[in-house]
Formats: sequence, C-alpha cells, structure tokens
Amino acid sequence: MVHAERPVLVTGAGGFIGGHLVADLVADGFDVRAVDIKPVARWYQVHRAAENIEADLRLRSSAFEAVAGSGSIFNLACDMGGMGFIESNKAACMVNVLIDTHLLEAARDEDLDAFFYASTACVYPSYLQDDPGVTALREGDTYPADPEDGYGWQKLFGERLCKNFGEDYGLPVRVGRYHNVYGPNGTWRGGREKAPAAVCRKVAEAVRSGRREIEIWGDGEQTRSFTFIDDGVRGTRLLAASEVEQPLNIGSSEMVTINELVDLVSDIAGVELERHYDLSAPQGVRGRNSDNTLVESRLGWSPSITLREGLERTYEWVSAEVNRVAA
Repeated sequence: MVHAERPVLVTGAGGFIGGHLVADLVADGFDVRAVDIKPVARWYQVHRAAENIEADLRLRSSAFEAVAGSGSIFNLACDMGGMGFIESNKAACMVNVLIDTHLLEAARDEDLDAFFYASTACVYPSYLQDDPGVTALREGDTYPADPEDGYGWQKLFGERLCKNFGEDYGLPVRVGRYHNVYGPNGTWRGGREKAPAAVCRKVAEAVRSGRREIEIWGDGEQTRSFTFIDDGVRGTRLLAASEVEQPLNIGSSEMVTINELVDLVSDIAGVELERHYDLSAPQGVRGRNSDNTLVESRLGWSPSITLREGLERTYEWVSAEVNRVAA
C-alpha cells in the first residue's frame, strides 16, 4: 500500500537512473520529492511536476529534512561513475556511506512503505569474475566477500546497514543490485560514463569526424551484460513494492564481449572502424553476468528489451548530443 498523501522521495534524482525513475513515478501520478547534490540546472532530467531540491545528503541535517514526511524512499544518491572513475576515486566512493547512514537513521522514524537501496553487481567477489566465460552471478555468491575496492565495499556495507536497520527497527528495506544499467539521458562523456555510452560516443565521434577508428580499453574480450533503463526502472519499482527482503539482481543475462558491443554499435551507425586497444586503461573484472533465476521466481521480472534495441535508442540520443556539442 502506498501513502497517497505522502511524497515518494527519490535521492540521486538528478542522475541517470534517478531521473528516469522520477519520470516514471510522475507519469503514474505520484507526488515525488526529487533530491540531488547537483544544482537543478545540471540534472539530466527535471520534471516540473516533482518537488526538485538541491541538497547534500552527506550532511545529517539535510538527510533528515529530505526524508521528513515521506511515504517511501528510493535511495539512488551516490558519487560514482564507470570503471575509469571508480578505480581512481575509491575514497570518494567510500564517503557515500554517509548518505546511506543518514537516510536510514532518518527513515527509522518514518512509517514507510519501503526503503529501496540501489546496490550494484560490484559487490560480488572478484575471484568469481576473473574469466570472460564467467558463470552468471547469483545473489548467494556474495560471501566470502571480496567486492570491487572502494565502490563495491561501500555498497556492500550499505547493504549490511539496510539489513541491520530492517532487523533492529522493522524498516521495510529492499535491495536491488544493478548490472550495468544504460540508456539515454545520462553521462556520455567526461570520465564517469559507462561502457555503452562511451562506445556510442566514440562511434558517433568517428562518424562525425570521418576518422574511421576507435580506442577500446583492454583487449575487448572482457564480458558484461547490460540492462536498458526502462527494464531497470520496472525491476526497481516491482522490488520496492514487494515483500522481498533479500537483495535481488536487477540485470540482463544477455552477455557480450566489449568487442561485440562495439560490433553492435558500429553496425547501428553503419560504419566499420579500425580498433586500437589500450591495455593500460581501467578494465574492471574480466567477466560479469547476471543470474536472474531468483528475481524471476520472486518478482516475475526479466528484461524485455534486447541489447540491440536498447543500443539503438541510446546511440540515437548520444549521437545527437555529440553533434549538438560539436555545433
């Protein structure tokens, strides 16, 4: 049951997933309180129907002000980015624990329908991801713990915080582990972008410049699965509205190599590119894929948008952004 008279709080609302989530909630008629540390003018999406607030949730007072009177909370606030960012900003990623702690403390005093926590596949042990032919990661694979240094440890600690607040105070926590969510209206340049947006940008720049070449981080044989934003939002809302207290994967099981990702985007753009491999660039784990057995059985959820369809929509938007900035 949703408190119709109380707003839904979305933290990190100026970010990629947060902006799409606010759009979906507003479209369904919810009263949304959208909060982000960035000035509203820099949000990826701004929805006039929402209450849009600039606030630093690392500050305890700001977190309590944001939470006050909420009916449910989606905590997506986090200083993070793609592999190039998180491998070089481990301390900054760890400071995100202040956001999680303060929001949970504030939520403890509210009669919430749900407290959704956005976790990540980076919590899974690196020793299970050292081969491109990785076995898909199951929720029970988390321990013994050896997550991504910095960001992965912070998110795993955040999961433990949620678990303990749920057990000690009866807080209805729900934890979703995102696997490489991508799509339009997000970061596509500047070092925080993830692989799909980065590849779309590089291909679009090659098309615009006429230079038929692309740089790839690593040897291109590292594997990943990518989840289109519409599927990610649907999985998020289903989990938040459920009674499932254990963490669940929100990801696609359609695994590809980075070379295959480049193949797809190049084909969408109608170009052939000479590839240059930077073996010194950040690459992350060697292989990662989502096992959706548990989430399908508990929520009846699985992604409905193929990787090619999602990339077509993403490339169209990124290409337009590349041309807009260049113009």
